[in-house]
Amino acid sequence: MLVRAGREQPLIPRYFDLLVFLIERRHEAVHRRDIFDNVWKDVLVSDSALSQAIRTIRRTLGDDSREPRFIRTVSRHGYRFVFAEVFEEDDDGVWAIAEASTPLPNEAGAAVDPFEPLLQRVTSVAADAIQEEEQRDAAELLHALGTAEALRRLGIRPRHAFARALLRDTRWESAAAGAVPILGEPAPIATAGALVGIRLHRAARIAAARWAGASFGGGLAGVAGGATGGLILAAAPGSAAPLSVVPILAAIGGCCGAVGGAGVGAGFSVAEAVARSQRAAALVCGGAIGGGLAGSAVEWLARWSLAALVGLHLDVGGGLEGLVIGGAAGLGYALATSRPDGGLAAPRGGRRLTVAGITAAACSLGALALTLAGRPLVGGTIHLIAQASLGSQAMLTPLGRLIGEPDFGPITRALIGTGEGALFGLGLVLGITRRP
Repeated sequence: MLVRAGREQPLIPRYFDLLVFLIERRHEAVHRRDIFDNVWKDVLVSDSALSQAIRTIRRTLGDDSREPRFIRTVSRHGYRFVFAEVFEEDDDGVWAIAEASTPLPNEAGAAVDPFEPLLQRVTSVAADAIQEEEQRDAAELLHALGTAEALRRLGIRPRHAFARALLRDTRWESAAAGAVPILGEPAPIATAGALVGIRLHRAARIAAARWAGASFGGGLAGVAGGATGGLILAAAPGSAAPLSVVPILAAIGGCCGAVGGAGVGAGFSVAEAVARSQRAAALVCGGAIGGGLAGSAVEWLARWSLAALVGLHLDVGGGLEGLVIGGAAGLGYALATSRPDGGLAAPRGGRRLTVAGITAAACSLGALALTLAGRPLVGGTIHLIAQASLGSQAMLTPLGRLIGEPDFGPITRALIGTGEGALFGLGLVLGITRRP
């Protein structure tokens, strides 16, 4: 509990943890990296999130960044708690909390209206990043004064949709915030669009890094799967495939995995950045849409290339497969990661491996369902192309014979497809959760 002048000062738990952490480390300037690693250890957030937290704490303490009494900014390093008179006492659990204060009169004796200047600020157009953060401060203050009254006074004045979106977004950072509904209120579509824009803008750099990590992880998993399959194929009894098939299958697997990882990773990154109240549903939809788009692009490119280069017209899949596996990855990832508070999930150590394993299991089940439905994945597609090409040595029939099937049968397809899905889910999560 934070008490000032006999009144409890509400702070969201993450900001309270930050204040306690700075007080505990008050004998040194704490680096921003150490703050992220300890206070936001389970999520990834932007630098602006830390700056916003410090401003909120300063405002709650009545501190001034220009002449700090409590928290000083250490240029290009971090922050330090500088108030010298800190005493630690046992908590007897008894606190006399005063009622919230009423608005103070001004010098002329009239009551000051604290809402109007703040409403003007949140409905204005920010010219730079500093003004954007000032708008967020104003929105937090409006929540402290009363969310319902702020929305009533906001009405439908110019840029009210943006202001509603800003109030909706900052309610997660304000302990005293009330509900900010969108449906049933003025301009719901414009408000939702503004909210998406605000959250994507603040998380753009992190989302881009996670997208690249997912693409790299998926590609690496594809290389591993392709190379392993090539080695087994070349070593299988009765196989005519040479060792040169190993790098070829590795390259094909890597390309497919990278494209799939890019699509699903983009869906994950956007979903986590935008959705906070319906995260699981957003991850499933984002993964499915991203995977479906990536798979459709691969499907179109494969069909066009085969028809144009070698005159083959095959029913090559991609779009449906990407949608199913992307959705399965989103479901597994959502179930394995708890709802992050104010950032994008970033589990560490053993927890990270657990999340990767659960997501891999979900992807493998999705891939199994596809193979049972007769939808070929990467290995099955390679076998189809090899069958249709005269003299090809890349047919996967020897793999079927290894497990007792006379050809590339349903059991072989199911095993290979399940392995592909599991490897993809594993690489995807290990890539997207990598902390910079």
